[in-house]
Amino acid sequence: MTSLPFQPAWLATDALLWAIVAATGLLLWRAWRTPRLKAAFRALARRPVAMASLVFLAPYVAVALLDSVHFRAPLADAPGAYAPTVESVLDRLLTPLRERTEKTYSAPLALYSYARETVTDADGRLARVYVRLKHGGAHLADPAARAADLRQRLLAAVAAGLSASLALAALLCAGIARKHRLPFAAAARRLLRGQTDLAWRSALLGAAVLLVVAAAVLALAGGYHVLGTDKVGQDVLYLGLKSIRTGVVIGSGSLLLALPLALLLGTAAGYFGGRVDDLVQYLYATLSAVPGVLLIAAAVLTLDLYMDQHLAAFADAQQRADLRLAALCLILGATGWVGLCRLLRGEALKLRELEYVQSARALGLAQWRIVTRHLWPNLMHLVLLTAVMDFSGLVLAEAVLSYVGVGVDPATTSFGNMINTARLELAREPAVWWSLAAAFVFMLGLVLPANLLADALRDALDPREANHRP
Repeated sequence: MTSLPFQPAWLATDALLWAIVAATGLLLWRAWRTPRLKAAFRALARRPVAMASLVFLAPYVAVALLDSVHFRAPLADAPGAYAPTVESVLDRLLTPLRERTEKTYSAPLALYSYARETVTDADGRLARVYVRLKHGGAHLADPAARAADLRQRLLAAVAAGLSASLALAALLCAGIARKHRLPFAAAARRLLRGQTDLAWRSALLGAAVLLVVAAAVLALAGGYHVLGTDKVGQDVLYLGLKSIRTGVVIGSGSLLLALPLALLLGTAAGYFGGRVDDLVQYLYATLSAVPGVLLIAAAVLTLDLYMDQHLAAFADAQQRADLRLAALCLILGATGWVGLCRLLRGEALKLRELEYVQSARALGLAQWRIVTRHLWPNLMHLVLLTAVMDFSGLVLAEAVLSYVGVGVDPATTSFGNMINTARLELAREPAVWWSLAAAFVFMLGLVLPANLLADALRDALDPREANHRP
């Protein structure tokens, strides 16, 4: 029997992330079939900031999903057997970056190591020098040719990125011309002037920036370490790309638990009142009285103790690290619903006194039907706005938790672990700054578009803004 070319391997966070993708797809399908939500999302797509934010967030989602398809590769010297370590599709795509390691630190686009090494010169004397890197710029016989090589690679990359952008613009113009039955030139003028139904011009500009940057990084990564290397010689660009999945899992996985809790408890407390309201207030008042960091630290340390005492229950260190990441998502979700619950409770207290809710009660409509048909649609803008804002906060919180030692496993590549390591590197002389800078840029590219999208979502989904939409 012929063995498979790979053995599928599912981690806990893989199932969690793909469940979130399925739930998001179901939500979008439901919104498309609901006229009010469909109109709201079309209003969102008319906003230039929202379309540009979605374009910048798309690569992060794509990288996270590629890094969430895991498998075990077959062993070359053992037919029918598979490697004990698990790798992802992203690992395979980034194999050159992963395997091109140096001895220690090297600066971005450098040809020489950042630290001196003791070598023996031609005369047999020991000397402390900066040695050439094994991979960075190894294709250059003359180090003086680096500037010309970088210039040539960047020019070719910019040309390729602009060509791809023009091709994408031509496809978009063709689609607009076909939809509105216009000549190609007229459709192009509409696109350039921003006179289309949706904000395609902003999306196209964002895509052009991404294509040019991606082409430049690909061109440079073929011969250099674009963002340098860390203490053990790993490519920082590879570490940054691998950290994206951890940030997306932390942000979205925690919300998967926090949002339903906040929505159910907040609306129940505000609408039903009485003992239900007292019980919910007691729960979140008690939870708020204990510092969140202490709760998270206690839960993580308890989990670590359990895993240390049951080593046989875990196949390898990677599975252990993934379980800690999944547990951290659950802990953050279980402690992060309080703020939204309070907000929804106050809004539900106001909505239950409105005339259309009172009329539904007088007609004998079931209580939970009133909640789902009249309250939740008018609270959804708060839920989505808070979700996107909390996503950004959770991504940033992971860095803080990793700094104090209660975040993800040290073996897991994440923005927090990169920053925690860079904290020690800044004390060197000269300072190693590029690891911290890389983590900052990657986090900014994820958090800033999410915050801008949250602002656009608030305006698009708030029922009170319906009369002001274009």
